[in-house]
Amino acid sequence: MLEVLRNRTYRRLFGAQIVALIGTGMLTVALGLLAFDLAGGDAGIVLGIALTIKMLAYVGIAPVISALTAHVP
Repeated sequence: MLEVLRNRTYRRLFGAQIVALIGTGMLTVALGLLAFDLAGGDAGIVLGIALTIKMLAYVGIAPVISALTAHVP
């Protein structure tokens, strides 16, 4: 299983994916802290809206942008 990590290109791609996942996790935590800082007791509502917008961007906008940029040289 660890043989694939001998390939330099794959190892770098895998490392980049790990860094991206850490960044995504930190963004989620930061959104929660910001919602609490801004809204206090209503932080749950604010966080729910913020995470909904985040998921809409991941699911709805990202594939469209990816398809558009696939045609750019």
